[in-house]
Amino acid sequence: MNGLDLARSPDLYPQKIDLVREAALVVPFSQQAYRAASFLDDRILSASMRASWLTFTQLQQAAQGTGSGLPLHFIFHAGHVGSTLLSRLLDEAGALGLREPLPLRTLAEVNDALDAPESLLSRAQFDHILEITLRLWSRGYADNRAVIVKATSTTGRLAPALLAARPQAKTVYLNLAIEPYLATLLAGPNAIFDLRGFASERMRRLHKLAGKTGIVLHTLSLGKLAAMTWLTERLTQASAERSGGERVLLVDFDHFLADRTAGLGQILSHFGLPADAQTVARLADSPTLNRYSKAPDQYAYGDAVRAQAMGQARREHAAEIGGALAWLERLGAQNAVIGAVL
Repeated sequence: MNGLDLARSPDLYPQKIDLVREAALVVPFSQQAYRAASFLDDRILSASMRASWLTFTQLQQAAQGTGSGLPLHFIFHAGHVGSTLLSRLLDEAGALGLREPLPLRTLAEVNDALDAPESLLSRAQFDHILEITLRLWSRGYADNRAVIVKATSTTGRLAPALLAARPQAKTVYLNLAIEPYLATLLAGPNAIFDLRGFASERMRRLHKLAGKTGIVLHTLSLGKLAAMTWLTERLTQASAERSGGERVLLVDFDHFLADRTAGLGQILSHFGLPADAQTVARLADSPTLNRYSKAPDQYAYGDAVRAQAMGQARREHAAEIGGALAWLERLGAQNAVIGAVL
């Protein structure tokens, strides 16, 4: 495995980057594996996989050999708002979906610290590694029309840097209105891991975007923690929209589900993928819409299941949801930046 091999095909995938050793772990992958994967993080690794570490110099050589590559676009989102489902549907329209690549999280963390004394990289070094990564992500297969990176929810904060680095790139930004978002998160048995796992980073981001709020993280109930999550991601979405303008298409997931034909047509056109009536109708009736997108081989999950879960969450967590909504209203009344997105 070498840089020349890496330049030729996405069958070699840079799964993670290590800034300390200045190298990337490159693993063998396949078009079928990309289609199957919900997460391109350590869950794709196995003991039998023949992985190799390549230096950043080797990666740069490979990136230079990739040529212009395919159009590269992005899906950003607030979390639990249909991004994996959309990514899988776009695979069926000719895109190569890169779902939650681990290097994106590393780059977001590095970008947070740029220009600070503790930053391991200078801004020029960061831009260099970002360029290499974007070039390697742009590789596709013969039947691919574009590569679409589906980000981890918290990495939406990197959207301005990505859109600046790729002026032709477009993004869909998925979200929900606050009340259905709260019901969605409180309905999910695993949502607590997202809420608490990323809470500290989201709090830092909230204060960066909105200034001091007086919120103390450890005092928040589960409902208020979900509300803080929505607020931070909505402010992050607004930042991306300011950076990208018309290149950022905002999509409310409930509106998308209510009129899939219109939603798919708009999204396909935005990304430059086939948006003819036949393609849109095929995708609007795809079996993918009736499977749980993160584990499609294991769980059915269509509109009826989602509606039932949401209804149950609204009944069981009515007081928590109501308290969180009132709390957000008070925050919005005290802070103009917050009030503008409510």
